[in-house]
Amino acid sequence: MSPRESGSEEEPVIRDNRKIDPETGKAREAAGDAPEAAPGDQGTQTAAAPASGSATDLLAERTADLQRLQAEFSNYRKRVERDRIAVREQAVASVLTELLPVLDDIGRARDHGELTGGFAKVSESLEAAVGKLGLTAYGVKGDPFDPTVHEALLHSYSAEVTEPTCVEILQPGYRINDRILRAARVAVAEPSEDAAAPEETATGSGESGEPDAN
Repeated sequence: MSPRESGSEEEPVIRDNRKIDPETGKAREAAGDAPEAAPGDQGTQTAAAPASGSATDLLAERTADLQRLQAEFSNYRKRVERDRIAVREQAVASVLTELLPVLDDIGRARDHGELTGGFAKVSESLEAAVGKLGLTAYGVKGDPFDPTVHEALLHSYSAEVTEPTCVEILQPGYRINDRILRAARVAVAEPSEDAAAPEETATGSGESGEPDAN
């Protein structure tokens, strides 16, 4: 008995792979055009969600670190610039302080009429140079006395003043911007005590309204 007769052999499977349906004449859709999502794809999408959240947190952390470093660098740069300006001002002030005796000699020569010729031009150039560096002289006769910027070397009383006044400038003061390099040395006069006494006496005698008994 043959295998076919005994029924042990399977029937052949015939697949129609024609792209056009012979009955309707229309194109058939391919079996793989719309594949269903594999069961493993759902697990991949689920695993991608936590990974995306972790990346967002890491980005926020790195951004905060960058902002903090940027702020620290900005503060460092400002501090360095401030220190650089302070060092420059200190260096300029030290040089100008050493030149003050020279400026005093120039001032005395000018007061005595000895500042003439080439020496006058040199002194003018020197004074212009230190002026560009911010050095200015101060102290004028008649200025009110200020112990923060004046150094009193002489003291007297005068009826011509109503408050402590610089009546003579013995040595001019110098400042650079708002910093005092040397206080002005002055002679100070205060209001006379004798001038105030007669006023008090006259006021006291006028207060009595009683007539003379004689």
